[in-house]
Amino acid sequence: MRRAAALPSGAEPGSVLDPAPAWHALHPDRVLQRLASRPDGLTPREAVERLARCGPNSLAPPKPVPAWRILADQFASVVVGLLVVAALIATVVGDRLEAGAIGVVLLINTVVGFTVELRARRAMEGLLRFQAPSARVVRSGAVTQLSATELVPGDVIELETGDAVPADARVLYGTDLHTDEAALTGESTPVPKAVRSVTERTSLPERSSLLHAGTTVAAGRGRAVVVATGRGTELGRVGALLEQIREGPTPLERRLDALGRRLVGLALAVTVVVVAVGVIQGSALRAMIETGIALAIAAIPEGLPAVATIALAVGMHRMARRRALVRELDAVEALGSATVVCADKTGTLTANEMTVTRVVGVDFDVEVSGVGYFGAGTLHRHGRPVDLSREPLLERLLQAAALTSRATVDAAAARVTGDRTDAALSVLAHKGGQDTVALQARMPRQAEVPFSSSTRLSVSVHRDGPTVRCMVKGAPSSVLDRCDRVGRASGHSPAVLDPATRSALEDCNRLLAAGGHRVIALAEGEGQSVGGDTIRGLVFLGFAAIIDPPADGVRETVRALRGAGIRTVMITGDQAPTARAIALDLGLMDEGDRLVDGEELATIDDRGLREAVQRVRAYSRVSPAQKVRIVATLQELGETVAMLGDGVNDAAALKQSDVGVVMGVRGTDVAKETAAVVLQDDRFGTIAAAVEEGRIIHDNIRKFVFYLFSCNLAEVLVLMVSAVLALPLPLLPLQILWLNLVTDTFPALALALEPGEPRVMSRPPREPEASILSPPFLRALLFYAGLITVVTLLGYVTALRSDRPETAVTVGFMTLALAQLFHLGNARGRRPVLRLREVVANRWALAAVAAVVALQLLSIRWGRLAHVLGTVPLGVRDLLWIVGLAAIPGVVGQALELAQARTATRAAGAP
Repeated sequence: MRRAAALPSGAEPGSVLDPAPAWHALHPDRVLQRLASRPDGLTPREAVERLARCGPNSLAPPKPVPAWRILADQFASVVVGLLVVAALIATVVGDRLEAGAIGVVLLINTVVGFTVELRARRAMEGLLRFQAPSARVVRSGAVTQLSATELVPGDVIELETGDAVPADARVLYGTDLHTDEAALTGESTPVPKAVRSVTERTSLPERSSLLHAGTTVAAGRGRAVVVATGRGTELGRVGALLEQIREGPTPLERRLDALGRRLVGLALAVTVVVVAVGVIQGSALRAMIETGIALAIAAIPEGLPAVATIALAVGMHRMARRRALVRELDAVEALGSATVVCADKTGTLTANEMTVTRVVGVDFDVEVSGVGYFGAGTLHRHGRPVDLSREPLLERLLQAAALTSRATVDAAAARVTGDRTDAALSVLAHKGGQDTVALQARMPRQAEVPFSSSTRLSVSVHRDGPTVRCMVKGAPSSVLDRCDRVGRASGHSPAVLDPATRSALEDCNRLLAAGGHRVIALAEGEGQSVGGDTIRGLVFLGFAAIIDPPADGVRETVRALRGAGIRTVMITGDQAPTARAIALDLGLMDEGDRLVDGEELATIDDRGLREAVQRVRAYSRVSPAQKVRIVATLQELGETVAMLGDGVNDAAALKQSDVGVVMGVRGTDVAKETAAVVLQDDRFGTIAAAVEEGRIIHDNIRKFVFYLFSCNLAEVLVLMVSAVLALPLPLLPLQILWLNLVTDTFPALALALEPGEPRVMSRPPREPEASILSPPFLRALLFYAGLITVVTLLGYVTALRSDRPETAVTVGFMTLALAQLFHLGNARGRRPVLRLREVVANRWALAAVAAVVALQLLSIRWGRLAHVLGTVPLGVRDLLWIVGLAAIPGVVGQALELAQARTATRAAGAP
């Protein structure tokens, strides 16, 4: 692994970037000294030497999983291992047809699994696409454009609005410099950057003197000195964190593996017992070996791997129709198993579009509807639209919002350029009926003073006819300090800003900020000299309360998930007041609930965290590593965790979770390449739809596992009972393979396409570690397998007493096949299928019945196939007898289902 970029030889100890000095806490001169650099940059020769020593400013791609490894993984399943062993034994004893048939099953399963997995095994490659293509670098005092990969520690770079930050850098100079760090830290608003140092213990989101790779300049311009490149950057550390996480098995993989181990024990035990009994009874060893192979084949549901893979692929298709693109097959079922949904806030639970929701003044309080930059909205009070013609003060406030904004919002192209807070003010003016273009033409800008960290406000001077108007926006305290009057909604002359009014406005500001809003104060004056420090005597217009609001449909989705027994937990890098406000708004927590921030989380030990995660519903100022820790702790407690996010800071947690889900439009490349599911419409509500589909798929997997296992157990019992009673072998190995691969597989595939059960999202999630073979499941399986066994042996023994052995074997073979087919109705669910609407609810099941009946008739009528399978033609009388016997398990099962349904209906109607 390449070491993080380091300093050239001769630099003082401690200057190596891994571990990195606290660059944010050092004075710029000290930073330059430790980097052996200068304000006019490195010389070209120094840069070349450092590049050779430190390596390029890029992130090394992860080693791709080789195709042979993906192919080998297809044989890792215990069930597949059993099939391989059965094929080898069949080959050794000379049963080539059996070996060939098993080989075909293995080939189908391997090809399907390998093809799907090959497309889904390319995580983390998106990190490469995060590199800025070029950078403006100061070398020997001259500015030059270079590839970002050529940057080295000590390089001085220039940045302006819209630039991607190419490396981690310490600010040397800045004018109105703001960066968008939402993808890296989760901060919902542009972060102001300044030269002034901060304390060493300052958390990453608060390091205002540092710029970070992977972020963009939202406003302003500046110079900075590069302090870390490549893997030494914060972005690189996220990549390193990703590499440390080892993906574990999904819930379905764990369940199928447990199922496979039980199958191994069952197959070995049954084979040993039957062969031993046969040998003791004096049967020929070769005949008993053939019986043993038949039992092993009967015990293994050969179609299970292929049917499971196809069922998951069907789930992928269904989810894709609901705008959830699944990259990994097992993620389909994992979503249905989720007990906790952990979600990032910015861009996931919220719209990631700053929106003014209230405008408040001394004597007015107006609400603003509409979410985001491009949605429609109005200004209203108590549900009624505001008449601006009767409120001139509010109109002047909207004009100030429009004229002080330097952002452009192109609704037609759905594009925003400039600072997102300015964009929110532009949208506010538009909602208030202001034509920004016409307004700027009528009141052209004469001069401006950009925002600075010292004045904490910006000034825009405009000519309005013969009058020069000065519009000011900024931090409430800074703007109020320059005001001596306050505007009134009535339009009368402004009132004096006395101490009592000032105190009331400060209280209002604190209340809005406590609610998670970013508060911008707006003021105006006339004939002012341009200068942020000299402006005085302004008229206070009002506060604009800005927040990144919940996205459409999030509240409803949280309620739907709660109704399904799934907890929603918010994990964000944003500030605590904002996180609390959004969590309360969405119903994730109540007023008295605890919110944990990153600083507190760092002091909590593992035991304390295990207790906390069971109660806490919202976390703020959380780092990427802390997100991973929260998810991992939930998993340790037995939860199945789905993680939703969209930023670089979510990537590691996405990988750690049981199923990672990313927003497809806003999501960063890193997050997309790490996640298993991509929501193509960026709607949080799609996760509920995906969970619903996941639950349906899990239900269908249980249905076809129940069907296949009851059928296979019936085959085993038929062979066991026959061996114990010293009867001739009632089923041949190839007949069993035919049943398992042909007549069982079509109905099982139909079950994979079964529509969802009623109220699938109204029941709690199943226990994460619950086995598929639960006690009720096993009882039902044994009951129906026993029924099928009884009718099969009855048909076989009856035919054996009155006809040739070949005919008896054929009767047993056909009875077993059709009894399994009638059993399909029992496997379809708790609803009786005797009603017409239930019969036609799954047309694939009807098609499967028709196909199996046709294939079974073909197996006894087509000479070549009959010869291979060892069957003989049967008469109409025999077929009617077989159908009568075979229908018994289905009729009994449906009678029980109908009785249970009536009992449940009476219980529901009881007082």
